[in-house]
Amino acid sequence: MDDCAVLIPCYNEAQTIRKVVQDWKRELPEATIYVYDNNSTDGTAEIAKDAGAVVRWEAKQGKGNVIRRMFREIDAQCYIMVDGDDTYPAASGRQMMEEVQKRHADMVIGDRLSTTYFTENKRRFHSFGNSLVRLTINHLFKSEIYDIMTGCRAFSFQFVKTFPVLSRGFEIETEMSIHAVDKNMQVSSLKVAYRDRPMGSASKLNTYSDGVKVLKTIWALYKNYRPMQFFCGLAAVLLAVAAVLFFPVFLTYLESGQVPRFPTLIAAGFIALAALISFFSGMILDTIAKKSRQEFEAGLTYYELKFKELMKEMD
Repeated sequence: MDDCAVLIPCYNEAQTIRKVVQDWKRELPEATIYVYDNNSTDGTAEIAKDAGAVVRWEAKQGKGNVIRRMFREIDAQCYIMVDGDDTYPAASGRQMMEEVQKRHADMVIGDRLSTTYFTENKRRFHSFGNSLVRLTINHLFKSEIYDIMTGCRAFSFQFVKTFPVLSRGFEIETEMSIHAVDKNMQVSSLKVAYRDRPMGSASKLNTYSDGVKVLKTIWALYKNYRPMQFFCGLAAVLLAVAAVLFFPVFLTYLESGQVPRFPTLIAAGFIALAALISFFSGMILDTIAKKSRQEFEAGLTYYELKFKELMKEMD
């Protein structure tokens, strides 16, 4: 079991990976640096190995797939995840590790948006997308996370071993943030400096297609983690539509005693019935979600015991 594991998922980062590995080895000499190569074709793995990193591979393309592999294979007291593009200085590593090991944080978020991100980042729609995702999640989940999509984070053993990685791509950061909020984990933020990619280094994040995936992930996780709010909102919309269809027919009936638009009346009735079904679906699924959170809390005991056993083996 490592004292600290620095996890670097990589895809074609030959230009920067040597510097990233060397910087983290200098700042955290006691840490084991793991580089997981995701089908790079530019020699990233060879450069990382030459720089002193432990290099492993993940064949399934996508950052989420790489992180799933990392979390399954590595045991450590503290995990620090950074990108291989040299956008996050290693100077904050020691403080992030202390947040996990001494202050018992489950997840430490490297907050770029409160420092240099908006001046350093040259991709305008990336900045807009980060702000939109942050506002959306904080509003829907009643949280106060300052940087949802940062690639610089630290984790505890319990977080890593209990986090179900479902995303395959860049939605993984959003999934991590929402999972931590939903499971009432201890989340702390640490302001970290951000610098844009060096000239010639291309971002693997597609502003539009990956942005749509992130928004779809938020929508799906909101439905799964907050079913009562989701389905009650849907029920309210359906009920409003039913009312718009029903009241003109009802007013005509009051005036003339006749119902000339039976199809509209029938449609309003079915839509109102759908609203009722949505409401009760929300109630049932909310009970299931609460039960799931209870089981998750009970399961944490197992991983706490496993963590203590691994610590004894180290001693």
